[in-house]
Amino acid sequence: MTSSTCRRTDETQNAAHSTPLPIRIRGGQSQRLIQQITLATMAVMAISTTGCLGVGGGYNLGFMGLPIPVSPYYQHKQEEKFWKHERYERVPILGPTTSGGTVKALDPPSDDEVMHALETARPVQGGIPLIYEKQRNNVRIIKEKIADYIDPPRFYPLIGPAQLHHAHYKCTVYFDEKTTVGYPVPHTLHDRDAIEVVYIDHNHFHMVGDVEPYTTPNL
Repeated sequence: MTSSTCRRTDETQNAAHSTPLPIRIRGGQSQRLIQQITLATMAVMAISTTGCLGVGGGYNLGFMGLPIPVSPYYQHKQEEKFWKHERYERVPILGPTTSGGTVKALDPPSDDEVMHALETARPVQGGIPLIYEKQRNNVRIIKEKIADYIDPPRFYPLIGPAQLHHAHYKCTVYFDEKTTVGYPVPHTLHDRDAIEVVYIDHNHFHMVGDVEPYTTPNL
């Protein structure tokens, strides 16, 4: 009886020693782990929001907002948009017309304005080199005035009494258009007789003197 009791006691002690004890993390270690995770998250956010693109706003085409290169084509489009607004999309206010004289518009559209209008209607920019490209060569422009008239005087807000002068131009552009395709079947298309018609309106104001007061129509 004594030997069996000792054997059972030894087995119980061995089983107790073989049971894995739960792992406990001290308070200082848990705080250090939380600080490391926080610093790593802040570092990832700081890196991802620098460069051309990021998580904070704008385009987000890369993984986790990593900066990726942007084509200069988009920069050129913004500068071209401002160029057209500054020179061609504003309505000038000129002095009064000559009494008894013929009112004629003396400012036909420039070649630069015609080419910008042609690029809007039939673009050749923005191609991919060696894959798809377009070229426009040997450009000839013919400008024709198709209408020139002036409205009666009236009151315009922020301007005052003025007359709106309309001038419409028909611009016929002859050019050679070359299209180069490099994938999947390489080939070149050369149109030597390309024609495009662009209509441009030149509207401006003429200041006037006394104008009949504005009357509200009876409803």
